[in-house]
Amino acid sequence: MKTPTFGFVRSGHAAVGCLILIVSGAFLAAPLLAEEKASASPAAASTGMPSEEQMMAQMMEMAKLNEHHKMLADLVGTWDYTVKMWMNPDPKAEPTTSKGVGVRKAIMGGRYFTFDVTGQMEMPGPDGKMQEMEFKGTALEGYDNAKKKFVSTWADNMSTGIMMSEGTYDPASKTFTYTAEMEMMPGQKAKVREVVKIIDQDHHVMEWYDNMRGSEAKTMEITYSRQK
Repeated sequence: MKTPTFGFVRSGHAAVGCLILIVSGAFLAAPLLAEEKASASPAAASTGMPSEEQMMAQMMEMAKLNEHHKMLADLVGTWDYTVKMWMNPDPKAEPTTSKGVGVRKAIMGGRYFTFDVTGQMEMPGPDGKMQEMEFKGTALEGYDNAKKKFVSTWADNMSTGIMMSEGTYDPASKTFTYTAEMEMMPGQKAKVREVVKIIDQDHHVMEWYDNMRGSEAKTMEITYSRQK
């Protein structure tokens, strides 16, 4: 099961890696820049390597918050949700339904957002009969200034993989669209498309499409209502 990821950025490891590269690059660049000033050779000047100040300025620019982060901040809060899932291959079959609660919080000064979900859902048990199971999932969401895309990760207690998504936003329809690829079983990769429609500040709907059955089909829908 997958819940919307409104910018359904990567973990802190990526940011730390970028900082290490920038600082290391600055130390390496310093003697080269000094040599350039001393020799003033055209060949050295044409390397195009940015200065330490330029690299630090670019890093600070990439760390700035903008209107995209504000859009994600508007979704902070506690949400009741209802899930419909079309698991039966028969297109006329009624969907299974379940309910739960999701809590979205801002972290790191509003650069990222966590979304923790807890609910109950029916799944086949060891005997093949449907039984109610506890579902838990968590997302890390954000907007990547370098990629100019909404990004997110998702993990839950019904798998051991982490799904990564990238998305865009259409202001005319107030709709986020995310794409991802998942591999539930070895060698069985599926493409995923998530469409998140903002109804108003207290309601939104996520529609999940995948091609696990050969062609793209809607297999899940989640409606969210903000708790007052």
